[in-house]
Amino acid sequence: MRYKFFWRLGFFFGFVFLLLLGASTIAYWIASGISAGGARPFFLIRPFGGLILLLAVFLAMLAVGRGVRRMAAPIGDVMDAAQRVAEGDYVVHVPERGPPEVRQLTRAFNTMVSRLRATDERRRSLLADISHDLRTPITVIQGNLEGLLDGVYPRDDAHLGPVLEETRLLARLVDDLRTLALAETGALRLEREPTDLGALIAETVASFQGQAAGAGVALSADVAPGLPQVPVDAFRIRQVLENLVVNALQHAPRGGEIRVRCGIAPPESGPQIQVTVSDNGPGISADDLPRVFDRFYKSRDSRGSGLGLTIAKNLVAAHGGEISAESEPGRGTTMRISLPITWEAPRLP
Repeated sequence: MRYKFFWRLGFFFGFVFLLLLGASTIAYWIASGISAGGARPFFLIRPFGGLILLLAVFLAMLAVGRGVRRMAAPIGDVMDAAQRVAEGDYVVHVPERGPPEVRQLTRAFNTMVSRLRATDERRRSLLADISHDLRTPITVIQGNLEGLLDGVYPRDDAHLGPVLEETRLLARLVDDLRTLALAETGALRLEREPTDLGALIAETVASFQGQAAGAGVALSADVAPGLPQVPVDAFRIRQVLENLVVNALQHAPRGGEIRVRCGIAPPESGPQIQVTVSDNGPGISADDLPRVFDRFYKSRDSRGSGLGLTIAKNLVAAHGGEISAESEPGRGTTMRISLPITWEAPRLP
């Protein structure tokens, strides 16, 4: 590609040179005809005036060619690098040189390659994480079933129960992956309708009361009165709340407390409803806090897929809202959701 580019440039400037040469020749003969009856032009003032003109044209062409070469060389570097990227080489880097416009092009190309490299690394990491999370329940299921078939374990509820639980874990992981893929690609369709967010929170908290009681954790909801209805997909927002409550239950100690609050956000935030899920667990370190919404990131004692908070973040973003985490080691964690009260449907062309 690079050689073809330079060959085309050479043909172009050769054509321009021949064109200028022909024009200067015609101008010389016209000037010679005019000088027969009047003043002598530049071409005839000195001997070899035509050669001087041709030399001036050649020098001008040489200067133009040097300028074009200064611009074409870095463009050729970008073309070579683009070919390498097309072949799967994402570690290529093009040095920035040449005019400011070409430097800007090179900088944009390097940024694009960096993002492609980061995307490829995330893809490889995602495949490794999915393989790891799928292998664990499959191994448990396989081992228990082999033991049951070989007569090592009796075929009772005590041994069939773990197998059923692992199949549920696999189904939940597959559903999480599907939801995450739809959310990240923008293919997730939201069924928005005016929703009483306070009632939705009360229902969600009530559904976890049994699990919280079994873990020895006090789970409560605190909803401000008179909240306006919010245009959201109730099923998806409930999915967000469930992920946050489940995550809090995993980290709240026995005898601990989880509180789900809902109210109007501060005026400076605009017309928004704010939901917080707080626990008094061990908290999150300052180094780990920025990564809590990353895919497959989870603590060592967590048995989840590591996708709950990632899905929650994408679902909240799909509603035009924001989610953040606040935590200090030893002082618990607070997940904060802000959802806009009003929503404008996209205008059709």
